[in-house]
Amino acid sequence: MEQAISFISEVGFPIVVTMYLLHRIETKLEAVIDSIRTLPQEMKNQ
Repeated sequence: MEQAISFISEVGFPIVVTMYLLHRIETKLEAVIDSIRTLPQEMKNQ
């Protein structure tokens, strides 16, 4: 916990928020990429 507080004080709050949001977007992008990869097979099955 102390490391997190020192990280915030060194780098700044906006950068921490940006890193958090990028992490959330990354997981959602992985889901979109997986959906795009399975789309051709789904189109063939219809």
